[in-house]
Order: sequence, then C-alpha cells, then structure tokens
Amino acid sequence: MEKYIALLRGINVGGKNKIPMPVLKKIFEDANFSSVKTYINSGNIIFSSPMTDKKALIQQIETLIQDEFQLNIPVTIVTDTEINDTLKNAPDWWDQADETIHYAIFLIPPITTDEVSAAVGEINPEYEQIDFGENIIYWSAPRKTFNKARWSKIASSKVNNQVTIRNSNTVKKLMTLCQD
Repeated sequence: MEKYIALLRGINVGGKNKIPMPVLKKIFEDANFSSVKTYINSGNIIFSSPMTDKKALIQQIETLIQDEFQLNIPVTIVTDTEINDTLKNAPDWWDQADETIHYAIFLIPPITTDEVSAAVGEINPEYEQIDFGENIIYWSAPRKTFNKARWSKIASSKVNNQVTIRNSNTVKKLMTLCQD
C-alpha cells in the first residue's frame, strides 16, 4: 500500500479556512484511508491508500473537504518516496544557514515550475537563493533581509493558489512521520 502526504493550501491561516485536524483525520479514516496522521495545523496529512492515481486521490480529498467543510481547498499529494527525494535532492545551501528561512514550495498541479518562476520573477541574488526540482522549488532568504527578497512576495502573486509552502523543518518532520 502506497504512503502519501496530502498538502492542503491555505487552511487555518488568520482565522480563515478553518479545518480542525481531528475532524480532518476522521474524514480520511471514514474514506477508508489507513494509517492516517496529521502534522501541525497547516494541513499536512500522512495516509496510506491502495490507490496509485494521484489525480484521483487529489479529487477525492478535495471533494471530502468540500462536502465536510464547504471549502474549496487546493491539494497536492507527494509520496513518501518523493518527500525523501525532496530532501535528498535539495541543493547544498538549502536548510544549512542559521538565521535563514528555508522553504519548499510545492506545486499544485497542473502548474509548472516555469510558470511559477515566470509569474514571480527573477530572484534578487543579493537577498535569496532558488533551485528548481520537478514539482518543487527550493527557496532560502536570510531572516534579516527577508522582505527585500523578490520571492518573499509569492503570497501576493497570481500563482499563490497554485502552490503550497512548507518550511524545511516541516518537510523533515513529514519524512520522519512517513517512516514511522
């Protein structure tokens, strides 16, 4: 049985799109997903399923959320192998410097890294670093100059609803939870 992580975009932020994690866990279990775990309040759900069609899984999860919470929440899914590869293939500088913010920007299909890059624009190398994976963008910026970094404004870009962002600590914890 395949192990997955569903990454929900934009829940429980600033009092909007409230989804209690215990309720979310229960609707996953009621939908016959197994080994369901949630991690923090930002919409990270680890689960197992015999389904291998990620598009069908995404559709099912989005429908479950719509039916239960009346919210249209974008979802992307990564396998346990993909989350492990995310860390294994990260650039050498990602998640290394103290006092630096390190984000993994996960794409919500069908958007591509090229489309996200075109929408947000070139980085300012004085204030940030970036690297592109297949369905992920690695981005880091020093905490002191974070607001000067062009990609710190991704939340106000036109692709905001087509990505979901996790910090490096969350990505590492999700990998650990998949191995439990």
